[in-house]
Amino acid sequence: MNIRAEDLVDAVSEELDIYANEVADTVKKTVTAVAKETVKVVKQKSPSASGAYKKSWAQKKTYDNTGSIQITVYNRKHYQLTHLLENGHAKRNGGRTRAFPHIAPAEEFAERELEQELRRKLCARQMP
Repeated sequence: MNIRAEDLVDAVSEELDIYANEVADTVKKTVTAVAKETVKVVKQKSPSASGAYKKSWAQKKTYDNTGSIQITVYNRKHYQLTHLLENGHAKRNGGRTRAFPHIAPAEEFAERELEQELRRKLCARQMP
């Protein structure tokens, strides 16, 4: 491939744009997959006093543009309980209830898994 000197900037810019779009697509797909796995992990670790709390964990895309994506993992129906169950709370007549950490471990899983997957997918990638 022969490129004239005056066209070099345009050619390099075009290749970098293609690469940036490929990386953005890879990141978006990976974030979506890790969010789905995170929902499974938080459901698995949720206290099972009633199945309704465990079953109402979900994910939703809260932000998406050409360069980035944000997905929120949340409890659809019992969002009021998440903090109380995760951290414990004061009882009416004194004392505290036991904490059931289930959100923090899922968050740590998501951070670790996302980093590993992105490293694996992006570092294995070869420049054209």
